[in-house]
Amino acid sequence: MNYFITGGTGFIGHNLISELLRKKKKVHIYVLIRRGSKKKFESLKEEWGVAAKRVTPITGDLTKSFLGVPAKKRRELEGKIDHFFHLAAVYDLMADAESQVRVNVDGTTNAVKFAESVKAKRFHHMSSIAAAGLYPGVFREDMFEEAHGLDNAYFRTKHDSEAVVRSECSMPWRIYRPGIVVGHSETGVIDKIDGPYYFFKLIQKMRKMIPAWMPTLGIEGGRINIVPVDYVVDATIFIAHKAGLDRRCFHLTDPKPKRIGEVLNLFARAAHAPEMTMRIDARIFNYIPASVKAGLRMLPPIRRISNQVMKDLGLPPDIMKFVNYPTKFDNRETQKALKGSGISVPRLDDYAWRLWDYWERHLDPDLFIDRSLRGHVRGKVVVVTGASSGIGHAVAMMMARAGAKVMLVARGVDKLKDTLEEIKKEEGQAWSYPCDVSDLDACDGLIDKIIEDHGGIDVLVNNAGRSIRRSIALSYDRFHDFERTMQLNYFGSLRLILRALPSMTKRRTGQVINISSIGVLSNSPRFSAYVASKAALDAFSRCASAEYSDTGIAFTTINMPLVRTPMIAPTKMYDNVPTITPEEAADFIKQAVIYRPQRIATRLGIFSQTLHAVAPKIAEIVMNSAFRMFPESSAAKGISEDQEEASQEQLAFASLMRGIHW
Repeated sequence: MNYFITGGTGFIGHNLISELLRKKKKVHIYVLIRRGSKKKFESLKEEWGVAAKRVTPITGDLTKSFLGVPAKKRRELEGKIDHFFHLAAVYDLMADAESQVRVNVDGTTNAVKFAESVKAKRFHHMSSIAAAGLYPGVFREDMFEEAHGLDNAYFRTKHDSEAVVRSECSMPWRIYRPGIVVGHSETGVIDKIDGPYYFFKLIQKMRKMIPAWMPTLGIEGGRINIVPVDYVVDATIFIAHKAGLDRRCFHLTDPKPKRIGEVLNLFARAAHAPEMTMRIDARIFNYIPASVKAGLRMLPPIRRISNQVMKDLGLPPDIMKFVNYPTKFDNRETQKALKGSGISVPRLDDYAWRLWDYWERHLDPDLFIDRSLRGHVRGKVVVVTGASSGIGHAVAMMMARAGAKVMLVARGVDKLKDTLEEIKKEEGQAWSYPCDVSDLDACDGLIDKIIEDHGGIDVLVNNAGRSIRRSIALSYDRFHDFERTMQLNYFGSLRLILRALPSMTKRRTGQVINISSIGVLSNSPRFSAYVASKAALDAFSRCASAEYSDTGIAFTTINMPLVRTPMIAPTKMYDNVPTITPEEAADFIKQAVIYRPQRIATRLGIFSQTLHAVAPKIAEIVMNSAFRMFPESSAAKGISEDQEEASQEQLAFASLMRGIHW
């Protein structure tokens, strides 16, 4: 038995060929391939193994008459083809209408004419449930003209390609309408992003930001019909070879599809991400008049925000139009045809984890970007304040090892010299610029000198800071505490930023990374002076991000948890509570440089901020309890003690709230 297949190098196509080779020992398969697909075809031959000798490539072009296959080759194939499978199509909601018409509609016409010219015995057309459009209600397998809502180019071309088969194909034909095809139910393997996969990046981002146990708000929509590729292939092969089914259409769909909110939660569980326990029915937006929604979408800010959000999440611009998908698909004829075959749709619950695992290991877009620090900072000028110790020293060493030109800034000349020598011993590039960042005039001179020496600044890391742990009750006569923290943490950093921005703006590139504190998110007691100064810098950065969003300059705030540095050394109790190391803190700066986000924070920090926003009184009670639990330090009380040991209760609380300042 001989087969001719278009789209044989596509996802469904190569799986179909694999199964035909496995199930049908005495077969020969001819595959139409474009010149640009030869490399992919050769790699598939390795997958097929020894059976590949039964597969013959036919070079052609779907958009050309008779598929671009020469008349001589067509004569050689005449009368030899038992089954002609037409699978080639543009399957992309983001593709332009012209290319979809050329491939999906005109290509089907060319395929039908070619099949007739070689006198194929039967024509099998792989359509899609998209051919039904946005039909409101149950769409049966014998329905076609009833399709509704075909404004989308993909929907329209899949409907029109079916029309070509129904009206122009003179040989016996069968049409298959699969649902949204996902990876193999047993392996998870897939080679394209489609359907639920569009939401995987969102789920992944939620996992990184929010604890898995935290309930979240999501959206509920229509039922999304998902089927694995192995079911589509098995059902197609069985139906294709069963007698008495010509001139009929078959819905290769799930008879019990889940709503979109249920589907997303399935994948959230697979990803160990928080589930959307509270879901808003998207149908409520249907009550907004279409003219109002169209008007809102035309507003430049709304359009820019929408486009950016969809881009960040990897979602097609039109995907939200299909959240309230209104169509249900009756597949009783398909079930009748498959009776006795043992072929049925696997439960998504049973294989969702395989789909997620394969995507995260092989298809996650982050896997294909340069995530190395070296790829982002090699040869670039990186300014690090507070570089002589703690986080600053760790960041400076990390940047130098990655090939950056590191500008070391700190007050202590001797320690700064030690860091410089340490970098040079490792054959890194570094320059020393002693400066007291609390001296605003000195900040101006520092930036001017660096720009003069090196031509500009690519990354400015505002790390130098001062922390004061003292309750407000002990600060009534210590107004200078607030002045000192503001002078260094806010005004000093701000002076550096304002001096560096003109050069960055002129070059239309640059990044400002501000080391803030988790205390800004948790509103830690006893740190009012420190938190207020960091909060001021955070607020400035948010405003600056909005102003410089379209200039190529990024502002990143890192709400750093408690780090074991010389800055916390005076509080002896911290010797016994969980902290992170300066090197671990440096990893936050690494992520900031690679991904350029507006904010980096721990999940506990984000949870604290959320709690303060949605339940401020509860958050207040928690922080007050902690305030009473942890004593003032000896330094705050102005007394000298050898050791302040933490109690078991304090240690347990600090471990639970790891990273928060107490």
